[in-house]
Amino acid sequence: MVTQARQWNLMRDRSGGEQRVTNIELFFDLVYVFAVTQLSHFLLHHRTVTGALQAALLMVMVWLLWVYTTWVTNWLDPERLGVRLLLLALMLVSLVMAAALPEAFDGEGLAVGCCYALMQIGRSAFTVVALPGETLQRNFERILAWCCASGALAVAGGLSSGDARWILWLAAVATDLLGGIVGFYTPGLGRSSSGDWDIAGGHFAERCQAFILIALGESIVIIGATFAGLLATGHGGSAAEIAAFAVAFAGSAGLWWLYFDRSAEDGARRIAASADPGRLGRSAYHFIHPVMVAGIIVVAAADQIVLQGPAARGVATTSWMILGGTGLYIAGHTAFKAVVFRRTSVPRLIALAVLALLGILAPHVTALTLGICAAAVILTVAATDRLHGRGDDSAPAAGAPDRVNAGQ
Repeated sequence: MVTQARQWNLMRDRSGGEQRVTNIELFFDLVYVFAVTQLSHFLLHHRTVTGALQAALLMVMVWLLWVYTTWVTNWLDPERLGVRLLLLALMLVSLVMAAALPEAFDGEGLAVGCCYALMQIGRSAFTVVALPGETLQRNFERILAWCCASGALAVAGGLSSGDARWILWLAAVATDLLGGIVGFYTPGLGRSSSGDWDIAGGHFAERCQAFILIALGESIVIIGATFAGLLATGHGGSAAEIAAFAVAFAGSAGLWWLYFDRSAEDGARRIAASADPGRLGRSAYHFIHPVMVAGIIVVAAADQIVLQGPAARGVATTSWMILGGTGLYIAGHTAFKAVVFRRTSVPRLIALAVLALLGILAPHVTALTLGICAAAVILTVAATDRLHGRGDDSAPAAGAPDRVNAGQ
């Protein structure tokens, strides 16, 4: 009986201290490298306000599928056969959805909607079955109810067209986001409190850091692939194109530096030491990290445009992508620091104001010049962080109270 009990126990063993990220989780992430690539290409081919909103909606759908899985693997052990098979099945469905993303608002809407529903409902149902007698089982019963509602909306959106698809998919995403905010309140089952979500904070932070790296990796791939394409056609040797290549790399390096120089590590320590890691995981990571991911995707698309036409002047779509992508990332990181470290970053607020003022300059300068300005803003904030030392980004002292809340 003991052997059978261990065989069916799919929970992680937390008696050994810090919880590590497994190889199968990293393998699972590879599908989302492709998904991020598809999103950046979608944005490049839909350079309108409508296209940007569509890309944002698809990005949130992709993020929710990934982050819901990350919550599950924080408790279930990916090294167990059943959980490993679950992840492989989710990978397959994710791959199909990612392949369909470019035509999500055209002929492949049903594929996207069905994949979204299948992942949300299937993962939640598996987790309910995998947690018999566990305290978390009731939480996932509530999540399953909400995912059934969001899944039905996603499929209905796939079956619809035009504005109806927009509205139904937006409702599906809003359902999943609202569920987390209200504790997945379900009649007859009540609601969850953040204290019920006793996650291993360090593991959850590391997983979200991995998605930031996925997005940054896409940025590097776009820079390298675009420059290689220019070289192959004999048009990659001009001074402007070489400068655009260098500026794009410097900008991506600056984005990495802002987050990974200290915020990532110190944030992970803060959530690991938190008395309520579920609350911090929901606010700082579940809700805020996708803002930074969106910023990286927009910046990556802008880098490709600038590399292909550094001398272009006054193109509104190019300008908003250069400045807007950088602004999104900095705004997301500002919110992250405010929630995790309970402090507003003045240099980042100044950077956002400077980016807004650069919008006045945008119609009068080349794309390369605007890219240089945006990269300079990023690098200046990074340098300011370094000059001021670790300061507020240090983890709390042992036993210090954690008053961080989702409303900050």
